[in-house]
Amino acid sequence: MTTALTDLPVVTGPVFVPGDEGYATEVASWNAATIHEPLVVVGATSAEDVAAAVRWAGAQGLPVAVQATGHGAVRPVTGGLLITTGRMSQVSVDPAARTARAAAGARWAQVIEAAAPHGLAPLNGSSSHVGVVGYTLGGGAGPLGRRYGFAADHVRSIEIVTADGALRTIDAGHEADLFWAVRGGKGNFGIVTAIEFGLFEVAGFFGGGIYFPGAHAAEVLHAYREWSTGLPEEMTASVALLRLPDLPVLPEPLRGAFVAHLRVAYLGAAEDGDRLLAPMRAAAPALIDDVQMLPYAAIDAVHRDPVDPVPSRERGVLLGEVTAETVERVLAAAGPQVDVPIVMIELRQLGGALARPPAVPNAVSGRGAGYSLFVIGVGVPELVPVVDAVTDRVLAVDTVPGGLINFSGHAGPEALLANWAPADRDRLLRIKRAYDPTNVFSGGQALVG
Repeated sequence: MTTALTDLPVVTGPVFVPGDEGYATEVASWNAATIHEPLVVVGATSAEDVAAAVRWAGAQGLPVAVQATGHGAVRPVTGGLLITTGRMSQVSVDPAARTARAAAGARWAQVIEAAAPHGLAPLNGSSSHVGVVGYTLGGGAGPLGRRYGFAADHVRSIEIVTADGALRTIDAGHEADLFWAVRGGKGNFGIVTAIEFGLFEVAGFFGGGIYFPGAHAAEVLHAYREWSTGLPEEMTASVALLRLPDLPVLPEPLRGAFVAHLRVAYLGAAEDGDRLLAPMRAAAPALIDDVQMLPYAAIDAVHRDPVDPVPSRERGVLLGEVTAETVERVLAAAGPQVDVPIVMIELRQLGGALARPPAVPNAVSGRGAGYSLFVIGVGVPELVPVVDAVTDRVLAVDTVPGGLINFSGHAGPEALLANWAPADRDRLLRIKRAYDPTNVFSGGQALVG
């Protein structure tokens, strides 16, 4: 369906159409491989802007998509309305209640900065540059996950615009079905304009990373396989095989190198952390070992994710355990001896609080798994067939049912629905039909069924 471009939504924020100056900047994603081409873009400045834009799209019969930072942009928006929320970046902290409130476009770095003076920390992900809302709605398994659970488990209330253009505030006692679905079902039920969540008394941690030469990848992965099974839940650890670019921003030993990167965050004393880490330090010689006591504001030191936009293509599965065969398959498909356009393969330990049900039930999937296996490849069109083929080989291991929606990446509709057990999947689809009967919110990782 087409619409008269002279009939545009009336909002406080800017409105763009193709050809306008600023359109390309407004639709740009952090994942540079995803190029959005919406018919209209609204740069929302408030919840009222979002509601007005959704009502306008409904009157025009247009689908609606939303983007904050663009870190989760795995499918392009073509046609329809795109609402960008980056201008809605307000954050506030209530230190007495140990809660934070973040608007739709806020990033974790803002929450960390606001909470740190009070000795508090949020359950952010591996990068503080990621948006609060999208990460949390997808579950959110971060560096403190094994101790405190998913970020979504600690959401107190949500402000959301549904397909009818209504602005609602939902929590465990108000529209509980929708509150259940949004926490884990991501953006399928409306556009979240603000979120309130719990904070934790964490002023610092023992953590960081150890980079090992790629030639020792087998020793490191096998050591991690055995070591991680005995860790207390105060320790959250992952290991990744990285093909790093040859850039001056990287330390000399890492430029253009293939490395194995151990990432750890431990909530305990440094001497206990050193004792726990000793088997991994003994696994192979280190290029860089920067694990130490750090203030929580330095949490990015654990993963050191890239800050600048990159073109990526990603997909993941869940494992019950990491076996020797799992390690050998990963190494055979994308180890140091092969030249493939794979940027990262990560094994991340789950379990602990990530395996326990939250106090207020939600739709977060993947609680029964022991590990996540996640692959990121170069997302340029000419390399996509190769990236997909290598990813298929890496992920052809013994998996467990379910998945993490934030790590589903470019999985198709059926694979996306398979993240949930049948009963939860059916409940999600029923709630989707109740609140969005015409599938207005059909972009991104859409539930179709």
